[in-house]
Amino acid sequence: MQTTIFATAGMADKKKGNIGWKILISLILTGILVMLGFQIYEWWSARRAHFIKYEAFGIEIPTNYGIHGIDVSKYQETIDWQSVKEMQVEDVQIGFAFMKATEGNGNEDRQFKRNWKRSKEAGLPRGAYHFFIASKNGKTQAENFISTVQLEPGDLPPVLDVEQTNGVKGEKLRERVKEWLTTVENYYGVKPIIYTNVDFYKQILKDEFDHYPLWVAHYLQKEKPRIYRDWHFWQHSEQGHVNGILYKVDFNVFNGDSTEFKNLLIH
Repeated sequence: MQTTIFATAGMADKKKGNIGWKILISLILTGILVMLGFQIYEWWSARRAHFIKYEAFGIEIPTNYGIHGIDVSKYQETIDWQSVKEMQVEDVQIGFAFMKATEGNGNEDRQFKRNWKRSKEAGLPRGAYHFFIASKNGKTQAENFISTVQLEPGDLPPVLDVEQTNGVKGEKLRERVKEWLTTVENYYGVKPIIYTNVDFYKQILKDEFDHYPLWVAHYLQKEKPRIYRDWHFWQHSEQGHVNGILYKVDFNVFNGDSTEFKNLLIH
């Protein structure tokens, strides 16, 4: 009788042990399947978005867009624009460049004049942007940009870079942004482009600026920026490398073909 009890207990322990192993094996297999599923999804997403890693540029680039560009400021220091223009890796080369011109009421980027002149000499379509300080008057900031930037045929429209509230409430910020946009549009006779990130546009600018061309920053989604409205430019990386520039640089694509790009330029 006692032997039978021990045997039964042993069988029970063995069954528990077998169940434990089965659970462990199931968890391991599930983990492997999840990892494989994730890798397959990543592969599928990359294939769908047509992103390819270009070692020379140091980043993945969305190749289903035909026109690629960069944006720079004083932080890239002195740029060899001819080297920028001549760099080509397979079918990707730099086709335009935005550069910081002004900030706030009276500041000018220390590299702007050189960048503006040398990029033109290199034959690159160029664009100038103003970094907006929300706590400052919009019209005064626009006048700072106007006094600094002389646009010519073949240039991109002026750009307002607005991405910080500086403690200003949304309604007041939007009012000052409209002052800048209206002043600049009246002076140059062309509708300015708004640059910002996805969240700032949704939460702060909202839908009051949907009739302006949009240049949107978004690094977390490969296929396209996660935004509900149409856009012209997408800043998809801030980690790129380009010949002629010592430091990392932002990479962008234009959402359209060469004809649409030319139509956007100042005539």
